[in-house]
Amino acid sequence: MEYHVKDLSLADKGKDRIEWAEMDMPVLRKEIRKRFIEEKPLKGIRIGACLHVTTETANLMRTLKEGGAEVYLCASNPLSTQDDVAAALVKYYDIPVFAIKGEDEETYYQHIEAVLSKKPHITMDDGADLISTLHKNHPELLENVIGGTEETTTGVIRLKAMAKDGALKYPVIAVNEALTKHLFDNRYGTGQSTIDGILRATNRLLSGSVFVVAGYGWCGKGVAMRARGMGAEVIVTEVDPIKAIEARMDGFRVMPMAEAAKLGDIFCTVTGNLNVIREEHFKVMKDGAIVSNSGHFNVEIDIPALERMAVKKRTVREFVDEYTLEDGRRIYLLAEGRLVNLSAAEGHPASVMDMSFANQALSAEYLVKEGKDLRPDVYVVPGHIDRHVAELKLKAMGIEIDELTPEQIEYLNSWEMGT
Repeated sequence: MEYHVKDLSLADKGKDRIEWAEMDMPVLRKEIRKRFIEEKPLKGIRIGACLHVTTETANLMRTLKEGGAEVYLCASNPLSTQDDVAAALVKYYDIPVFAIKGEDEETYYQHIEAVLSKKPHITMDDGADLISTLHKNHPELLENVIGGTEETTTGVIRLKAMAKDGALKYPVIAVNEALTKHLFDNRYGTGQSTIDGILRATNRLLSGSVFVVAGYGWCGKGVAMRARGMGAEVIVTEVDPIKAIEARMDGFRVMPMAEAAKLGDIFCTVTGNLNVIREEHFKVMKDGAIVSNSGHFNVEIDIPALERMAVKKRTVREFVDEYTLEDGRRIYLLAEGRLVNLSAAEGHPASVMDMSFANQALSAEYLVKEGKDLRPDVYVVPGHIDRHVAELKLKAMGIEIDELTPEQIEYLNSWEMGT
């Protein structure tokens, strides 16, 4: 396949939306792309990307191509593709895309295989499906690979497990671990887009409701913050005692899911783990409870258990499935348990993805220069790249900050000066 998208006639709409997002991505647009056009640091490099096919991703793909790369893109989730964006990338930017919103699992992996057939030198993942498929099914292609990048927490967890087992065969930069990624993208991006997805799917009033957030990592912090901002009473569930204390001191109620399940009106999982909400929790939920997930994979909610418990199932709104239990209670599952922020909404705002994708572009450039000297392992984004992205973002926002004076630098580097 040269490409596989839903409908090329959607391309005009997609192009307009890509350009709209681009306006709010000045680091990628003004700073990095401009230099990439001049220097072509990715010339001759094939990049295989498995990312959410959104307007923001489109602008990353454009930047990589302007840097000289051959770019091939497939979706990292069956429900996250924006079909008009996929069409525009093919028609107007000559970037092969293999992604259709709502594709079944077989098609999803066919699209991953289509990208791998291009024999990429660099892989870009959001969830590690591309890299895991490459390692499992195509070990003969590994010798072509310089390195890879990983965008999200779930993918980093998988890759660290691969590295621990000795299964990882090339270096991967965990873009998710960059401060300019997880402190902003995970917190403010996931926080806003998750609430956006829940509201678009349900049109429910959050004010006065009980909103349960499972997991208090950076994503969970963002969701809890935004739910409270909308007037909800927020309960946090956790397995990490340190994060649980942090949630309590941030002003949230903290309790086990077994207790929260009895109280919640709306639930959202953001843990990166499986079966966080399961049968014993469904058994005690209120009639009308809404259950959603904003973690990468649709395993955080035990959907097979809900299917077994239900005596009736119907779709009552787009992205809302009603499960009627034997006792008549109804539980509503959003977006088939997949990422509600990308399935029922548009994902993170462009402004925050500007920093995340700046890290992606600069990490790809770094791999071209330094990848041959890195052993197979998971690496954090080099500190100078992380800091440079922050400096560029401040510049784009018109914000200036102080610099240390020579005297201050000397003081910080000295141990002799005391009280």
